[in-house]
Amino acid sequence: MSFFKNIFNSSDADKGEKGSQEALNWKVLQTEEALEALTKTSEEKPVIIFKHSTSCSISAMAKNRLERNWQVPADKADVYYLDLIAFRNVSNKIAEKFSVMHASPQVLVIKNGEAVYDNSHYGIDAGEIAKLLD
Repeated sequence: MSFFKNIFNSSDADKGEKGSQEALNWKVLQTEEALEALTKTSEEKPVIIFKHSTSCSISAMAKNRLERNWQVPADKADVYYLDLIAFRNVSNKIAEKFSVMHASPQVLVIKNGEAVYDNSHYGIDAGEIAKLLD
């Protein structure tokens, strides 16, 4: 019985680095005004935008993978979630404002009002994002 307990009930101490994992605290992005505000915020602190298609299984997988592998302290960056189906106008504004091609799923890192990183689909990597925030 202890074999199954060890597998299914491991403590945080048993998880090594994963035990210290930070929670990804999403802020919801729904308006162009909020996009303008987060752009200003990026002058003081990096901002991350995750554009998510709620009807796409690849987007759901990318979101889940990002959440599972996130190890950035909350004070290092603000992280925004955009439901691009419900708020397509905001998604279009992001593409225009930051000169990136629209994709879904897509992650952008904004610093000093500019996109310094964008990636999509299977290229979304929490480790790459974390390196940009050091």
